[in-house]
Amino acid sequence: MLFGLSILSLIIWCVLLFARGGFWRTRCAPSVAVDTIETWPAVVAVVPARNEADVIGPAVTSLIEQAYAGPFHVVVVDDHSTDGTADAARAAALALGKPDRLTVIAAEPLPAGWSGKVWAQSQGVAAVTGRGLPADYLLLTDADIAHPADAVTELVARATIEQRDLVSLMVRLRCDSFWEKALIPAFVFFFAKLYPFKWVGNPRNKTAAAAGGCMLVKRAALEEAGGMASIRSALIDDCSLAARIKHRGQGGHSISLDVAAKSHSLRPYDGPGEIWNMIARTAFTQLHY
Repeated sequence: MLFGLSILSLIIWCVLLFARGGFWRTRCAPSVAVDTIETWPAVVAVVPARNEADVIGPAVTSLIEQAYAGPFHVVVVDDHSTDGTADAARAAALALGKPDRLTVIAAEPLPAGWSGKVWAQSQGVAAVTGRGLPADYLLLTDADIAHPADAVTELVARATIEQRDLVSLMVRLRCDSFWEKALIPAFVFFFAKLYPFKWVGNPRNKTAAAAGGCMLVKRAALEEAGGMASIRSALIDDCSLAARIKHRGQGGHSISLDVAAKSHSLRPYDGPGEIWNMIARTAFTQLHY
C-alpha cells in the first residue's frame, strides 16, 4: 500500500514537472524593443468601478500619467457607487491638470442575464464608440490597479511585435500582512497550474486565460469575437474573454499572459475572510464548483 502511494506521488510530481507547461517557472514578462514601433495606435482604458473611492484616485493617476506616444484616453464607468467614486476619479485627473484625458460615465441599470462587471465594461466600450474616441486597442483594467508610466507602451509594443490580439498581465497582489503571505502566493500558484502561461501563449493549445486587472485587447478582435455581450453572464470575465478571443473563427489566435513586473494591486487583504471571498468568486467557478 505504501509503495503504491509512493509511485502515485512520483507520477503526479512527474506530470506537474514535465507535462504542465512548466507552470511553476513563470517569470515576469520580458521587455520588448519599443523603439522599433514607428506608429503608435490609439488606446482607451476602460475602468469599471463600484464603491472604489479609496483606491480609484491612485489608479486613475497612474493611467493619466502614462508616457504613451499615441492617442490615449481613460473612461471610468461608475457602476452605481454610493461613496463618491466618480468624484474621486475626476479629482485625480484635475489634480494632474489633465481633466481632458478622463471621461466618467454612469452605468445604466443592470439588465437581466448580465454580470455586473461585464455590463459596466460593455458600457465603457460603448462609450468609446458613442463619443467617437479613437481606439485601436482597449485596455481593460480595474479601479484598484496602479500601473507604471511605461505600462501601455510595453503592452502595445508586445501586442504589435508578437502579433497578439490580447496581451494580459497578472498584476502583483499585495503580500504584506500575515494572511496575504500565507495565502496569496498559493492562490497565484494555483491559477498558474490551472492555466499554464506557456500554454496560453501557444495559439495551437486550447488553453485560454487572462488576468482581469490588466488586459489589452485589439478592438477589431473583440468585435469579431462578439464584443462584451458574448460573455455577458460570465462570472470569470477575464478567462471567458480570453477564450472568446483565442477561439473565435477558424484556428487559434494569439494571446499571451505573463506576470507583471511593476503593475500592482492597491487593495489590501488583511484578514482571511477577505481572501476567502476573493477565492470564492474565482476558484470555485473555475473548478465548476
